[in-house]
Amino acid sequence: MESFLTVLATTLCVANAQLISRDNTTLNSPASLQSNLTRYAILDNDWSPTAFIPYLLALGAGMEVLGLASGTADTWVDQTTLHGLAILERGNLSCIPVVKGETYPLIQTYQRFQLWQQLWGSVEWQGAFAPENLTAQSLGNDPTGNDPSQISRSAFIEGYPNISALEGYSAAQFMVEQVHKYPGQVSIYSAGSLTNIATAIRLDSTFASTAKELVIMGGYVDLNLYQLQSAQAEDIGSDINFLIDPEAAHIAVTAPFPSITIAGNVANKQYLSQSMLDRITSNDNAYAQLMKGYDIALPLWDETAAAIMAFPDLVTSQVKAYMDVNTAFDCPDLGRTHLWSKEFAPSHTREVNYVLGINQTAFFEHVEQVLMDPASCR
Repeated sequence: MESFLTVLATTLCVANAQLISRDNTTLNSPASLQSNLTRYAILDNDWSPTAFIPYLLALGAGMEVLGLASGTADTWVDQTTLHGLAILERGNLSCIPVVKGETYPLIQTYQRFQLWQQLWGSVEWQGAFAPENLTAQSLGNDPTGNDPSQISRSAFIEGYPNISALEGYSAAQFMVEQVHKYPGQVSIYSAGSLTNIATAIRLDSTFASTAKELVIMGGYVDLNLYQLQSAQAEDIGSDINFLIDPEAAHIAVTAPFPSITIAGNVANKQYLSQSMLDRITSNDNAYAQLMKGYDIALPLWDETAAAIMAFPDLVTSQVKAYMDVNTAFDCPDLGRTHLWSKEFAPSHTREVNYVLGINQTAFFEHVEQVLMDPASCR
């Protein structure tokens, strides 16, 4: 049988700085490639109706997006996969494949998560592990609870997809194959749980070292006192991406990627202003119109990490640190990030780039630009 790599080699290639899709369409990006060495990206996220900015930023920077991987975090993977397909289709970007990820975290379950909250206090945002709420689902919320097969059609403000995810490959398998196809050139981006990435690491011991980098949205530190201010502050300070699957986060941040970049606290500081949102939604393209559903009360979490990956020169301040994620269940710090200097770090940890600050003016310019003039397939 013809291998997946052979198929992809004929359908995802670069010609004259234009990206050739799996359906022989070209992907037009506003930015041209800056060198002969193409930058590739796989974006792993719990996709939602307004989660398109990360891949638009990557495309706007001239990166070739090899695919979107879906995962369980804010809601279950069946729903996030459909959202990923729907937002690509809505923006004429369905030439980018979507690969379904793992349904369940490595160890964490709905029951285990609820028990942990009984022992150590509840969190404001519980993601997929919030109790089922059929009323909220009927009003447009994504499904939660203990049934990963639920689909809430009312949540698809972007439209229900008419296309399907790539068949025959899990997200982890896709990542492993693409990293080996383009050794040293593939950026792995994660803005949901790290289950797929941890699975790829366990599938192939050379996966991490063969990638270019890992960029993670998550890894908050020293926010406990801040969380006392309000329910929203508690939400902002809770690291749900890590709490959904602490073991996967631990595996990922201690794996031998050539570079690991953490967009933690810095992502909590970036907010879209109403005036900027008004400018964006005055445009009539599909993505600009979908931004009418964007909640500006919450930070630009995923977008910050994606911008750091796409435009690394945005970073104005960072610190080299050694990092791990707490996996102890009998502890209020389950899923919490811990940082050390090299002198005091545990022997199993590895160095990460912990971003402290970015050029906010340039960041918001990039966000506005890719929403005003988004990439598309043709």
